Amino acid sequence: MKRLFCLAAIATALMGHSFTAQAAGVEFGVGQTSDSTMTYRLGMQFDWDKSWLQSDIGRLTGYWSGAYTYWEGDETSSNHSLSFSPVLVYEFAGQTIKPYVEAGIGIAVFANTEVEDNKLGGAFQFEDRFGFGLRFTGGHEVGIRATHYSNGGISSPNDGVESYSLHYTMPL
Repeated sequence: MKRLFCLAAIATALMGHSFTAQAAGVEFGVGQTSDSTMTYRLGMQFDWDKSWLQSDIGRLTGYWSGAYTYWEGDETSSNHSLSFSPVLVYEFAGQTIKPYVEAGIGIAVFANTEVEDNKLGGAFQFEDRFGFGLRFTGGHEVGIRATHYSNGGISSPNDGVESYSLHYTMPL
């Protein structure tokens, strides 16, 4: 219940701001779960036209992320998911290369309720992510990300699943 309250507070705060998308990019990702299932992600990223805490060190900004992920399993355990998430990014200052750290909490819907031997307890899941990477001049980006999917205790079982991935984003 505490987690749901926190998520509702974050969502309310984000909806209170008018975030207009400034730049768009296409994201390609490949990853693996802790049980060695391969994941393939294709997504869209829309940068916010806002920044906060701007200094000589860097700035806080963010983007909207929408993606499709294919979870490659054996004949009976492959899965598909769609996700949407607001993502906060702290981008460090730099001329041609800008290191960044990102974190976000969003939602995902899975085609079925199992990934590997993990029982998700329902199709609706929360998507928690943490990552870091490099942004280059021209809008290209490479990074590493850990993503956790869980139903937040809404239903049982709630095994959840993690994916660890490399991603590349190119500007449109």
